[in-house]
Amino acid sequence: MRLSSLQVSADGLIPVIIDHALSDAAERLTSVMKRQEEWYRRADKIHPCLFGREKSSEETGFLFLRKKFIETEFSFKIKALRKYSEEKNRRGRRRKKLKTLEKASNFVGKWMALIVLAVAALALFAPQTCTWIRTSWVNYLLGIVMFGMGLTLKASDFAEVFKHPKDVVLGAVCQFTLMPLIAFVLCKVFRLPTELAVGVILVGTCPGGTSSNVMTYLSHGDVPLSVCMTAVSTLLAPIMTPLLTLLYAGQTVDVNVGAMFLSVLRVVMLPIVLGLVVNHFFGKFTEKAAKALPLVSTTAIVMIVAAVVSVNSARLMTVGGLIVAVVVCHNLLGYLTGYLVAKVLRLDTTKCRAISIEVGMQNSGLATSLATTHFAQYPLAAVPGAVFSVWHNISGALLAGFFNYRTRKAQQAEAAGASETNASREDA
Repeated sequence: MRLSSLQVSADGLIPVIIDHALSDAAERLTSVMKRQEEWYRRADKIHPCLFGREKSSEETGFLFLRKKFIETEFSFKIKALRKYSEEKNRRGRRRKKLKTLEKASNFVGKWMALIVLAVAALALFAPQTCTWIRTSWVNYLLGIVMFGMGLTLKASDFAEVFKHPKDVVLGAVCQFTLMPLIAFVLCKVFRLPTELAVGVILVGTCPGGTSSNVMTYLSHGDVPLSVCMTAVSTLLAPIMTPLLTLLYAGQTVDVNVGAMFLSVLRVVMLPIVLGLVVNHFFGKFTEKAAKALPLVSTTAIVMIVAAVVSVNSARLMTVGGLIVAVVVCHNLLGYLTGYLVAKVLRLDTTKCRAISIEVGMQNSGLATSLATTHFAQYPLAAVPGAVFSVWHNISGALLAGFFNYRTRKAQQAEAAGASETNASREDA
């Protein structure tokens, strides 16, 4: 009982105090054992003098057994303490490794845009360094990203739909109306060739990207609304993405709606649902694993970008500027129109920011996956998605910085107004 209480109480102490407590307890037990042995040794000598006779064999056997029993009991306790100490040390080493992994994950998540940009440049100018990453891996890598997204979601996250259904519906409508329409208009304005136009339209018809939630948080937007919009648009993607692709690109290329529907289900919905189930039944595990998700997701996205850019590096040298211009316009117009629509409908600033970022940032990894799977005859169709993956992380960080600047200015103006009001009251 003392050992179990010691374990329970020690679990809440810092490691240094635990070490001292364990060593002190072990020393006490050792001291008690030594005193016990000394007592038996003296008893063996004193007993014949007190009673004037030799001990009987029964008495000797009883004392021997009792001595062995107590020694065994103390040895078990010492072994248990040592085992607990070793387990504590293992846990400490495990926590240290997890902290190191968490630091690496935070670093990668913070500098994700620059990392993706650097890898894209490497794949463009030195494609031989990235040819070991095959485009056939894109679906599996995207599945890993979607599984990670599922691990961060809970059933309670969808409660926002019922609390503020109008905001979520508005976000979904903007997502699947503005971005596909902007993509179609840009294809016409820039007179893109068919293979590039297909890629741009695929980017426009995809749901919101997973990075939008982080950018909304950094810009002091409505994070619950952003998370819910991402989840809802992703759930609608198996239906909306194939139909919108057929609507805007079906006149120039063959679009297999049924095959695209199954692809989105397999690559997006199945990993997300699996992640939700794992998070529901193994919440403690996913809470720890979630700290490493930025590292895993960034690695997967980097590999997707490297695979697509390295394969098309030669042709990107000739049309790269055009693709970048279209992608930048697509992304920035998505931010602008999403914010304006939310502002016209008189939503508060935090919701306007969430909708703006959610509309402008797309799940470009899904666009790349669909392009490599269903439009393999057009190799460049996967490039707009890869370029969008690089650019929207950079623009999202810049937009978050701009929104933060606006917030600081508003707070300073409010503080100045409050001080003027107080001063006028004092004068009065």
